[in-house]
Amino acid sequence: MSSIITKIADMLHGKGKELYGGELVTQAQHALQCATLAEAAKSSDKLITACLLHDIGHLLDDDFERLAAEKDLYHEDLGEAFLSEWFDDEVCQPVKLHVAAKRYFCATNDKYLGKLSAASAQSLKLQGGIMSDEEVKKFRLHPYYQDALRLRVWDDLAKDPDLITPDIAHFMFYVENSLSKDI
Repeated sequence: MSSIITKIADMLHGKGKELYGGELVTQAQHALQCATLAEAAKSSDKLITACLLHDIGHLLDDDFERLAAEKDLYHEDLGEAFLSEWFDDEVCQPVKLHVAAKRYFCATNDKYLGKLSAASAQSLKLQGGIMSDEEVKKFRLHPYYQDALRLRVWDDLAKDPDLITPDIAHFMFYVENSLSKDI
């Protein structure tokens, strides 16, 4: 097993035990639920990996959750930058775009904002709020925007404290298959 696979598994087992930003699930539960939903939809290995790792930016700093309560720390950019050393755009870009996808859905679906969890609605304010019409047009031009939208739907659903999922080891198969380089 490559060192990045071990590092990711260790991050999910370690910091992943912490609660996920005001939700009733841990970081690891959230990641596993998102990946489980992608797997159930028969997504590609790379999209399942993106779903598992979409919030890895939260796990890169011990003080992330405390600091993120007050300002946007751009976890999507941190995650994309971290992952880009080992994964290609099919993994990294949906990770980078999943916050923009929330802003997009708020702009294009009248019912979406009302369905956000309280924590997600609060973070939306810090993340730039609802997209403008111009931002919507620009977002739709991105080659990975559809994958980001799919990830976002699963991200919003991945907050059930009672949902049973496969374990972290189950998803390392997808992560390893998604590596862009032999590490």
